[in-house]
Amino acid sequence: MLPFVLRLREGEPVSDQIVRAAHHALASGELKEGDLFPSTRALAKHLKISPTTANKVIQQLRELGFLATRPGIGMVIQTPHLPELRQRLSLLEPAARRFMEEARALHLKVDDFETLLRSLEAPDDSQP
Repeated sequence: MLPFVLRLREGEPVSDQIVRAAHHALASGELKEGDLFPSTRALAKHLKISPTTANKVIQQLRELGFLATRPGIGMVIQTPHLPELRQRLSLLEPAARRFMEEARALHLKVDDFETLLRSLEAPDDSQP
């Protein structure tokens, strides 16, 4: 079982979607340092993807400093050192492209959705 929520979409490489979902889960607190991460075999079986794709995901997460191997335990989540800005932005690019397409369809300008993004960034006073 995956330790985070993942909804695969068409039109984007599965490995990119899984890596981005894992990052999101760590940022949101859904995943915590020390949590177990599925093996290549378990990841492939659970998501019904090829072992090659599952292995690619695990290699990417390791390279990003997101996973560590603990002898006798398996792979565990670790808080990564932040990758370069360019690499972090590349994780957002597919979602940003979809957002831009929807904004264009609604005839919105950059200033319009910049205002939206800033309002979303502001703390929500309605939450307890």
